[in-house]
Formats: sequence, structure tokens, C-alpha cells
Amino acid sequence: MKLKSHFKRLLAVLSLLILSLSGANAGVTNIIPFGPGGESDVTARMQQPYYKSIYNDDIVVQYKPGGGGSVGWSSLNSEKGDGSVIMGVNLPHIIMQPIAKGEKAGYKTEDVNVFSFFHYTPDAILVEASSPYQSLKDLLDYAKQNPGKLTFSGSGTYSANHLLIISLNKKAKVKTTYVPFKGTGAAVQALLGKQVLAEAGYSTVAAKQGKKVRMLAVASEERLPAFPNVPTFKELGYNIVSGAYRGYALPKSASKATVKEWSDRIMKINSDPAFIKQMEDNAFVVVNIGHKDVKKFMKQQQKANKAIAKELGLIK
Repeated sequence: MKLKSHFKRLLAVLSLLILSLSGANAGVTNIIPFGPGGESDVTARMQQPYYKSIYNDDIVVQYKPGGGGSVGWSSLNSEKGDGSVIMGVNLPHIIMQPIAKGEKAGYKTEDVNVFSFFHYTPDAILVEASSPYQSLKDLLDYAKQNPGKLTFSGSGTYSANHLLIISLNKKAKVKTTYVPFKGTGAAVQALLGKQVLAEAGYSTVAAKQGKKVRMLAVASEERLPAFPNVPTFKELGYNIVSGAYRGYALPKSASKATVKEWSDRIMKINSDPAFIKQMEDNAFVVVNIGHKDVKKFMKQQQKANKAIAKELGLIK
């Protein structure tokens, strides 16, 4: 009887061992709250092979688009907090949406448990290659002569792209129409398909699309090395420096140890020279804001974005 009992226990232990080993490489779910093809998706895909190489595990990308990211962010805290699920986050989106939409955003900024930001992309104005508009001046001249008829595609409502157009309308004293899409990928396709006259996108769109598009202006402090012939908005007389920071968040139920572990993982990928080169070749700016610095950074961004919201009349 004792031998039979020991055998049963041994089988139970072996079963647990097999189960744990089979789950070791079960993969992590990375939820992107936008459609495929945008910057959040592209950079997540870039990270996959590095994560696999370093941790011998897979990151499985899933999409949950809608509301300029708000559908995903409002559901983040319903996910497991054991580290098996992470979600892409964007600034200024997670700050500006709750400011502009209030309860309709479906979440509050403090609900989003951000643990790192790993890159930044400047805003840009782009047109399709066959467009007659050769400069930002050409585009704005059309807008002045045809109020409301200049249409811009962009990634979501109250995203960096949307704020760029709100700001440009005010500073250039024009009236244009911003059309939000479920991510940069969809916004680009709208431009290439000539559904809109221009796109409020990012510098990375020009890097990826090449000769299919023409970048008229970039919202960086200085001209980008990859695009030395493209003027900044500042050069053209518009004091606009803007863009999007992208990173990741965990559900609020995640432990401090899980937050630190995931922050370390993303920062380790970010320090790989091959990954850095790949990012820079695609016009991304690598930043290293881990869990220790993210709260301070978020406070700075909230202060800056609230000032923008006041300037644009979104809040008093």
C-alpha cells in the first residue's frame, strides 16, 4: 500500500512538473490598443525577436482598437496582474483623453499603471506623393481659401496627431477637418487611398512609406538627420514641438516585483545596440524611462499637457 501511495505522489509531482514546463514558454500577451500597422504595433513587432532571444519566451501581439486607445486602456485593470499580460500606452493620449472627454474616456490617467516608456516619435504633416501641395504653405493656403475642406487623417481623438491639428488651426488661423482612425496604420492607408488630402502623422510614416509620401513639416526641435530637407514647424513660423511617447503598462493588481521585472525586461531590450539601430533607422527616438523614473516623468507630462489643454480651450 505504501509503495502504491508513493507512486501516486510521484505521478502527481511529475504531472505538476510537466505542466509548469509546458507553461514556461506559453508566451506573454502584449495588447496593442490600436489597429495593426501603426507605430505601437511596429515597435512591438521589433521587440519580439529580442525578447525571444533574451528570455526564451514569446510575446504574442493582440489588438484591441477603438476610441483612440481608450477601449483598451479602460479594460486594462480587468486583465490578470501576474505579468502574463502587458498593454501598450501612449502619451499624450492617456493624459489628454480623460481631460477632454471626462468620464466618457472610460478611464482616468491614474488608472493606467505605466511601468516604462521606450521611444518617442515627432508629429509631422504628410501628403501623398502625387499631391499638388509641395509645402506646408501650399497646404495652409488651400485651407485659408477653403475653410473646413482640408482633411487630415490621424491616429485617434485627442492623440498627439489630433493635438497637432488643433494647435496648427489656432496658430495658422485656419479651419481644417481632422478625421480620427484606429491607429497610424489606418490613417496612412486613408492618405495613400486619397480619402483625405493630408495626414497628421509621425516622422516614422515617411521613413516607412518612402517615396509614397512627402513630409512637409516635422514637429521636432531640430531637423531630423534622416530627413535633413524637411523643415521644422518652428522654422516655418509655428511654435509647435509635439509627438508621442510610447511604452507599456500592467494592470494595477500587479505586484511591485512584477512591475520591476517587466521594466527591467523592456529596458534590457532597449539597450541592445542592434535594436537601437533598428529603431533609429526607422526614425524612432529611443528613450529609457523605467519604473523608477516613470512617476516623475508622468507628473511632468501631466503639467505640460494641462497647460496645452488650457491654451486650446479644452479646460479652464
